[in-house]
Amino acid sequence: MKHEEIQAEDNVSTVVQFVLLGFSELPNLQGFLPGVFSIIYVAILIGNSLIVIITRLDPALHKPMYFFLAHFSILEICYVSVTLPRILVSLWTKDRRISLLSCATQLCFFLVLGTAECFFLAVMAYDHYVAICNPLHYPLVMNPRKCHQLAIGSWLGGMPVQIGQTCQIFTLHFCYSNQINHFFCDIPPIFKLACGDISVHELSVYVVVMLAAVVPFVLILASYIKIIVTILRLPTAQGRTKAFSTCSSHLLVVVLFFGTASITYLRPKSNHPAGTDKLLSLFYTIVTPMFNPVIYTLRNQDVIAALKRLFLKT
Repeated sequence: MKHEEIQAEDNVSTVVQFVLLGFSELPNLQGFLPGVFSIIYVAILIGNSLIVIITRLDPALHKPMYFFLAHFSILEICYVSVTLPRILVSLWTKDRRISLLSCATQLCFFLVLGTAECFFLAVMAYDHYVAICNPLHYPLVMNPRKCHQLAIGSWLGGMPVQIGQTCQIFTLHFCYSNQINHFFCDIPPIFKLACGDISVHELSVYVVVMLAAVVPFVLILASYIKIIVTILRLPTAQGRTKAFSTCSSHLLVVVLFFGTASITYLRPKSNHPAGTDKLLSLFYTIVTPMFNPVIYTLRNQDVIAALKRLFLKT
């Protein structure tokens, strides 16, 4: 495959087009992967759309917790649509080329939506904290205006920083190679192509990750410490079981998303084997959105009951 490059001064190549290598190291699976990823994408769209529909149509789910769950499901659809359709196009057409502008756009949307996911997970933890630790004040604290403010803040909060970070990353010069050993444009594999000392850029990424991911994670952790302490003080075993069931689904999504993403972005550049990066990225880009509907429905009796009512009406 021809790699389009423009020769610049000092024997440095200015890349105008990248090549996403994707899963090219697995030639025996090239005929199998398009079908698998197509099924996964359809399942993500249907599962998360179903959650949005039932939370809108069923009056029993017109509560702050399900309001945020609906927004989170919409976010998951957008988040996975940034990467998975591009993967499918590459697998079906065998054309792995992506322009510099398209790569920057994909990375920008990926970072903005990833930051929004961190914020929404923190907001959902706060909602659980208020519901369990301050149940009498819950309707007052989580009023409709406050819920909408938190949702808007989560959607837009990371936008200015991540747009700026994307612009900063693509001011780098890329030396000789334009092959990104990944299935989408992500920061670690792009940094591997950069010329010279990029320690300042790496530092800025760490700072942004601390603000956009670590701070929300610490808030989630603090919320759940308070929640667990409160649950253990409940007088009945039934009450404790119900409270743990409400929180366990959210906690599982938090562990899946934050665990894999933090390993990817907080490791030093030298500790980024391409195979490991791809595997970890699959978890926070595809696996979490795929299992989100399953996790939140199978462990939530209100959602199961709403689904039954919806299908009975249908």
